[in-house]
Amino acid sequence: MFWHMSKPRRSSSPKPTEAELELLQILWERGPSTVREMYEALSGDKGTGYTTTLKILQKMAEKGHVIRDESERSHVYRAAMKAEQTQRQLVQDLLQRAFRGSSASLVVAALNEKRASATELAEIRELLDEMERESKT
Repeated sequence: MFWHMSKPRRSSSPKPTEAELELLQILWERGPSTVREMYEALSGDKGTGYTTTLKILQKMAEKGHVIRDESERSHVYRAAMKAEQTQRQLVQDLLQRAFRGSSASLVVAALNEKRASATELAEIRELLDEMERESKT
């Protein structure tokens, strides 16, 4: 396979738009996919057209969000970064812009917006305990 990565237009990759994040979610869940496969995955949600899906993917390739394999007739796209990397970048941006770098404010706002399940609370407690142990060493 020949993966073609267009050069991003800017030195730092711009944040993905809502539509781009939707396509990235498909790529993270399914792995490398053609435009047709992503269009079909989207069609149940919003009725997004094939050409619109293609144009969004082309812009995403320009921005460096996806990498395009041009070795086959139907180009195959894959996410340039793992979901966790993109999520971390988005959280860092939100943390700085909206919460002036305060992790506590971000967490409080998130938990006030949507209550965490018992499982999620257990995961949060485990993370806090681990962070507390690490800070003591």
